[in-house]
Amino acid sequence: MPIKKQKYNPEDDLGFGSQPVIKSQPLIRQDGSVNVKRVGLPVFRPYDNYHKLITMKWGKFWLLILACYLAINVIFASIYLAIGVQNLNGAEGTNTFEHFWDAFFFSAQTISTVGYGHISPKGMATNSVAALESMMGLLAFALATGLLYGRFSRPSAKITYSSNLLVAPYMEDHHGLMFRLANLRRNTLIDLDIEVIFSFNEDVDGKIMRRFYQLELERKNVSILTLNWTVVHPLNDKSPLKDMTPEDLQKSQATFAVLLKAFDDTFSQTVHSRTSYQHSDLVWGAKFKPTFDRDEDGRIVLDLSKIGDFSSIELPPIQKN
Repeated sequence: MPIKKQKYNPEDDLGFGSQPVIKSQPLIRQDGSVNVKRVGLPVFRPYDNYHKLITMKWGKFWLLILACYLAINVIFASIYLAIGVQNLNGAEGTNTFEHFWDAFFFSAQTISTVGYGHISPKGMATNSVAALESMMGLLAFALATGLLYGRFSRPSAKITYSSNLLVAPYMEDHHGLMFRLANLRRNTLIDLDIEVIFSFNEDVDGKIMRRFYQLELERKNVSILTLNWTVVHPLNDKSPLKDMTPEDLQKSQATFAVLLKAFDDTFSQTVHSRTSYQHSDLVWGAKFKPTFDRDEDGRIVLDLSKIGDFSSIELPPIQKN
């Protein structure tokens, strides 16, 4: 059966317009990032540097900091060698290689203002370079400290989602489209609001266009997220997916974008989380396994490693009205 057509609401558009999905490229990736390749940007973009440094992955951030630190010290070590290693009192190297390392470690001591005193500058030129490096070191470490604090203090939601969407039994003799989520952090999230946008390619007068529909949910708000939350879209007569088949979804390159908004009680700020599911992530005839149990004291124990666990079942026939 084809996907049930409904009145198109432009407000449900995620900002991609009517551009169709081609070659199974999702509009929003599973990690929540937008799948748009941007070209035509200027090479020098200082207005974008702070955002890149704050949002890049931790491994890349530390590699960048280390690379900059080494590069600066190599540059200043080369300057000290160009001025003359004899202007570094206490340098004990006997060849060019050892002279370089004397200058390098003197630069490292100067830029961090440690100054062990084993090597000291001599002469106006060397002292001037050392003074400049010391000032640059203070500014550079202040900048790095600010970036590090900004990365730690930036409010964000760390939500884990089930790997699959399930078509599972819902209420009595009904089916529902559902996925599960939970908070990975120990902080408290309150006033959660979630949207699920279903999108697919549609042939309109011979032209492929992308359609977006906001799915009605059993519950789109919760006051506080204490355990896990199973988000359910009932597959009733109001659903555009009521008579869907796996072939329909695959043919139309169907995707489901999940947009979550919550208030973080720790930072007293609103945080956001995004993810998406593709038609290939849909499992027909399954139900989620429980994620929590009780300990010997009767306290609830939530196992977040089971957030995506499910078991296959036979779907009951849909009750006819």
